Amino acid sequence: MAHPLYVAFIWHQHQPLYKCRDSASVAPGQYRLPWVRLHGTKDYLDLVLLLERYPKLHQTVNLVPSLILQLEDYIAGTAFDPYLAVALTPTEQLNTGQRQFIIEHFFDGNHHTLIDPHPRYAELYWTRQDKGRAWCLDNWTEQDYSDLLAWHNLSWIDPLFWDDPEIEGWLKQERNFTLGDRQRIFSKQREILSRIIPQHRKMQDAGQLEVTTTPYTHPILPLLADTNVGQRAVPNMTLPQSRFQWEEDIPRHLNKAWEMYKDRFGRAPRGLWPSEQSVSPEILPYIAQTGFEWICSDEAVLGCTLKHFFHRDEAGNVSEPELLYRPYRLETPHGPLSIVFRDHRLSDLIGFTYGAMEPKQAAADLVGHLEAIARSLKARQPGGGTSLEQPWLVNIALDGENCWEHYERDGIPFLESLYERFSQHPEIKLVTVSEFVEQFPPTEILPEGQLHTGSWVDGSFTTWIGDPAKNRAWDLLTEARQVLANHPEATEENNPEVWEALYAAEGSDWFWWFGEGHTSNQDAMFDQLFREHVCAIYQALNEPIPPSLKQPVEIHDVRGSHTPESFIHPVIDGMGDEQDWDNAGRIEIGGARGTMHRSSDIQRLWYGVDHLNFYLRLDFKAGIQLGKDIPGELHLLWFYPERIMHNSPAPLAELPDEAPMDYLFHHQLGINLLTQSFWFQEAGEHYQWHPRSSRAKVALKQCLEVAVPWADLQIGPDSPLRLVLALADNGIFRSYVPENSLVLIQAP
Repeated sequence: MAHPLYVAFIWHQHQPLYKCRDSASVAPGQYRLPWVRLHGTKDYLDLVLLLERYPKLHQTVNLVPSLILQLEDYIAGTAFDPYLAVALTPTEQLNTGQRQFIIEHFFDGNHHTLIDPHPRYAELYWTRQDKGRAWCLDNWTEQDYSDLLAWHNLSWIDPLFWDDPEIEGWLKQERNFTLGDRQRIFSKQREILSRIIPQHRKMQDAGQLEVTTTPYTHPILPLLADTNVGQRAVPNMTLPQSRFQWEEDIPRHLNKAWEMYKDRFGRAPRGLWPSEQSVSPEILPYIAQTGFEWICSDEAVLGCTLKHFFHRDEAGNVSEPELLYRPYRLETPHGPLSIVFRDHRLSDLIGFTYGAMEPKQAAADLVGHLEAIARSLKARQPGGGTSLEQPWLVNIALDGENCWEHYERDGIPFLESLYERFSQHPEIKLVTVSEFVEQFPPTEILPEGQLHTGSWVDGSFTTWIGDPAKNRAWDLLTEARQVLANHPEATEENNPEVWEALYAAEGSDWFWWFGEGHTSNQDAMFDQLFREHVCAIYQALNEPIPPSLKQPVEIHDVRGSHTPESFIHPVIDGMGDEQDWDNAGRIEIGGARGTMHRSSDIQRLWYGVDHLNFYLRLDFKAGIQLGKDIPGELHLLWFYPERIMHNSPAPLAELPDEAPMDYLFHHQLGINLLTQSFWFQEAGEHYQWHPRSSRAKVALKQCLEVAVPWADLQIGPDSPLRLVLALADNGIFRSYVPENSLVLIQAP
């Protein structure tokens, strides 16, 4: 029997609990942050409405219970966040603190896609950027504030709804918004929010959609069972002082998610998205006992389970597709459980890279990868064959909300192009996971206990435990959980407040933001929310709150040097846009490292990657003259520590006999800082350098920005590379950065 290539998209929709539990300081229903309301009007409804236009295409959407609860609060009119509060305040009544808050936070969002397309909103944004916050506070009129309050909310309404007569009228109005306009915009937001759950239920009942769920407040279940399991993937991990070991909380989260799902969707769920795709052998019996039929995780977890590293070719396609593109069966004491593993790279392409590409090109690229997978599977069949002789399932699973902020028109052109291609493709079929495993039950068994303990992040839990700040948070939670255990009379029936507070504090998001690895301009607020949830446990039990909970878990200072935190997609225009480089790695060079640093005219170096390019930015000291205060040439020199290839000394005169300038390199990009011209070379035999063509981009205005395509460097996915930057005058070496070190890069 011939089969198409089956593809399962799983979109994960999630927000942590932003609801404030400090009833002494705020009114009931107060939310600390607005992201449920804003993402709700931009990202949850449009995704499935767009899919509904293509009835042949089936997909899976995961709705986290903590998200559903908060959507329902906004729909009921019982949720109120600080952004909404000022948006509905008459501008003449705004105090100085509120005006400062508006200037600082009402441009939150990607300005390329959410602000710049709207002339009035862009006018206000660039005024703040050019003249500064203090100038705006002193000079903006009440109408400026009113327009800004309106546009912040309008920009988060998905373009799919712009043909609504009211929304269309507001977009054309552009300016002179009134309080009445702002009130009606909020009413429109609530109207959109109210359609989300019914639309998902309708499409699931029609058979086009499968809706899945997650443990109640998105906890990392293996860590609830035992925080010591963090050492399984990272044996030298530093653990919290106190061991969190409350396996009994696992069925509580699962049962609450199960019951909420049945209530909202009129049926039992079949699939479970384990929070952060985190799994361990210990949690499987609870999942199966609850009644779930399948779960999903990441290819890193499968690789560690099979003790197999998934190699990829230069195009990024898996070399052993028959291992990844199939479901597996897990045996548990309560019956079998199916598990599917996502293709990490394909998921990341949608999540982090395709937004920087032309939509039709991006859609064609994804379909091209799937066609390559099908060709590879056909070629590996016994006897070959022109069609697939058995069913294979490619899983593409990712966050379904945050990535669209980087796409043109919130991803509509990309998804339309993609869905049109799928609808017409004779050899690719989009299915839900349940459809596939029901028709083709897994035959490959993973023995009990063999499943790797880890998450989608490198197959470990280092994002949520092991860092000093993350460990402090676990210690605070462990202490509070023990206090609750000391009150056996506090049941979920007679004291639901204490259990809701516990569940909220056990959510994964707080630990994600603590310590190294991730940061945002709301780090202090996430810290506060976590401590509020923990404090509420003591308050509900009438126990004294430990003084440690009155202090932040960590100091939220502006950080200096750090490694990249996510993919970046900067516009190479020499302007150093702060949003473009927000997740880049950063190395402080001059100023912050002292006046004796010999390259202090360069203040800092930024670097990062996506699936298309390596990116570099240099910030220079204000007022320097290139070619006079600083040499006129910059040379980027790469070598590849795990590859055997021709290498040559840096093509510069008067090189010092010291590391790293005495290393041998494989690629060199030379940049004339005065003319912004560049040349690219590759090392060959006999230590020779040979010119090569390059599609690099270079721009120098307020800073130097460079993009170098991975195609120029000719290295495969997951390859490590090292970079040093040399400054020279007419080919004569002068200095290098970063001093006494290298820039460490990992190709995605």
